Amino acid sequence: MDTTSIEDSDKLDRVIKQFGSIINNVWTKNAKKSRISKHSKQWWTEDCSHSLDIYRSSRSLENWKKFKKIVKDTKRSFFDDKIQEIANKSHGLWELMNWIKSRKLLAIKAITHDGQPCLTLDSL
Repeated sequence: MDTTSIEDSDKLDRVIKQFGSIINNVWTKNAKKSRISKHSKQWWTEDCSHSLDIYRSSRSLENWKKFKKIVKDTKRSFFDDKIQEIANKSHGLWELMNWIKSRKLLAIKAITHDGQPCLTLDSL
């Protein structure tokens, strides 16, 4: 790109268009296309993106807190809907075990009633 002979506005316009074309070509060559996969964040919404853009432009703590609250509320809503969908489809909460994966509980926390551990058969 030759910038040595910019003498009038027409030549400046040509140089700017050439520069824009170079940037566009570099962007097209190196930009990574996003792919939606099973590991993508299915809960992400336009509100999340908008809130993140606002935070990135201001970098204020208040906007960060708003962004985190929107993300938390969006996730909660998405997963509550997903749980309801699975539970209503199969009419049993046990169907959720394949979705959330079973976990071993500590023995003292595994069986409790009204906050008291069930240590004997009579307490069950």
